[in-house]
Amino acid sequence: MAIDIKSLNHNQLNDLISKAQLRQNELRKEKVGKLREKVHALIKAEGYTFEDIFGTGVRAKRRGTGSVAPKYRNPADPEQTWSGRGKRPRWFSDALKAGKKEKDLAI
Repeated sequence: MAIDIKSLNHNQLNDLISKAQLRQNELRKEKVGKLREKVHALIKAEGYTFEDIFGTGVRAKRRGTGSVAPKYRNPADPEQTWSGRGKRPRWFSDALKAGKKEKDLAI
C-alpha cells in the first residue's frame, strides 16, 4: 500500500500520522502479549511459577509526604508560619525587603 504523502494536505497528513501511531501501538501490544505468553509457557514448562522467578510483585511503599515543622514565623501575624521549603510566602519576602534578616524571623 503506497501512499503519495506529497499529495496530502495538512489535515490528511495529521490523520494518517495518528492512524499509523495507533496501529503501531496495537502491533506493539500484540507482540508484548505473545511474548508474555511465551515467557509464562517457558516458566511453566520448567516447573516454576511466575512468582518464583520474579517475586510476588509487592513493591516497597513510598514514604508519605509528612508535614515539616515550621522554621519561620511572621512577627505581624503569629498564625502564619513557613517551613523554609517551597516558594517563599509573601510576608517573608516583604519582611526581608523591609530590612529584617532570616534569623529575625526564625522560630
